[in-house]
Amino acid sequence: MSKDKKNEGKEILEELKELSEWQKRNQEYLKKKAEEEAALAEEKEKERQARMGEESEKSEDQESETDPEDEESAKEKSEEKVASSEGDKDEEEIKESGFKEDEEQDKKDTKEKVAKAKIPGLHILRALTILFPSLLLLIISAYLLSPYANMKDIRVEGTVQTTADDILQASGIQDSDYTINLLLDKAKYEERIKSNYWVESAQLVYQFPTKFTIKVKEYDIVAYYISGENHYPILSSGQLETSAVSLVSLPETYLSVLFNDSEQIKVFVSELSQISPELKAAIQKVELAPSKVTSDLIRLTMNDSDEVLVPLSEMSKKLPYYSKIKPQLSEPSVIDMEAGIYSYTVADKLIMEAEEKAKQEAKEAEKKQEEERKRLEEEKKKQEEESNRNQTTQRSSRR
Repeated sequence: MSKDKKNEGKEILEELKELSEWQKRNQEYLKKKAEEEAALAEEKEKERQARMGEESEKSEDQESETDPEDEESAKEKSEEKVASSEGDKDEEEIKESGFKEDEEQDKKDTKEKVAKAKIPGLHILRALTILFPSLLLLIISAYLLSPYANMKDIRVEGTVQTTADDILQASGIQDSDYTINLLLDKAKYEERIKSNYWVESAQLVYQFPTKFTIKVKEYDIVAYYISGENHYPILSSGQLETSAVSLVSLPETYLSVLFNDSEQIKVFVSELSQISPELKAAIQKVELAPSKVTSDLIRLTMNDSDEVLVPLSEMSKKLPYYSKIKPQLSEPSVIDMEAGIYSYTVADKLIMEAEEKAKQEAKEAEKKQEEERKRLEEEKKKQEEESNRNQTTQRSSRR
């Protein structure tokens, strides 16, 4: 009997395999329901057997004698019940094994479906290479079309001699320029700002979202060209400012330059930048003093009334010797560095200048006397010629 039930279970499993997915699920539901009913039936059977056992014990107590045939029949019934319970258990085991096999099959099917539905990574990568640039282009286009593309908050820092308007005008930045253009062409705008001759360096700094700061460093004023009452700044770049500054804005001490030749000023600023700050601060005034030998000779008047004669092209080389000579001077002196280096006092200079002036005046007096003598001789010669012409005319008239 148990073998027949096993065969029936196998046939049921084969039929389940051939069923559709919905039918399998329905069959599973029916199996579970049948299992629950069998479990309930088994419990009821056990309770019934327990009650029968109790009743049999009571009947055994009440009846002292029993029929052996009844005992045998009772044994056979109990054996049949055990066999039927064993068959039910086998059938339940077959059903459980079939249910487990169905579950395993369903898991395999779902795994196969997931594996089939999975997109290869290569296709995903290809899609990203197209989608990402397209999305980026869309964002940039939307930004350029929005009013935020032209919004700029520009500030200027570091201006002293110039104004923020001058810097903005030199930069060439327009209200219609895109913000992204300022970021991409920072170097171009910085070079434009440096076209202002006051600007030594310029830096365009961006701060999110629309703030720009132009940081400017101006050239220093190293001297002032003096023409009458007007003072014109000379920058450390060698540029001479064409606009005079007010006397109120002048510093307490400054270097005065009494020549305005652009090439000579550039050479002077270049040579001046190579000497020490202490020596530079000791110079009060610079003027041209060309000689027959040195055409670019200049005279430096120091703050302590000393004077230094030095070629402009050799100033940075020879002027440092003044610091070594100065301690040896007991009174204001002239240090001549035109050819070699030697010094003499200002009093000696005045005597020499007086002698030179006297010589010059004597030369001029001699020149005037010579010119007067030549004039007198020419007048005498003219008078003689005039008298000769008169005599010839008289003779001709007598004839």
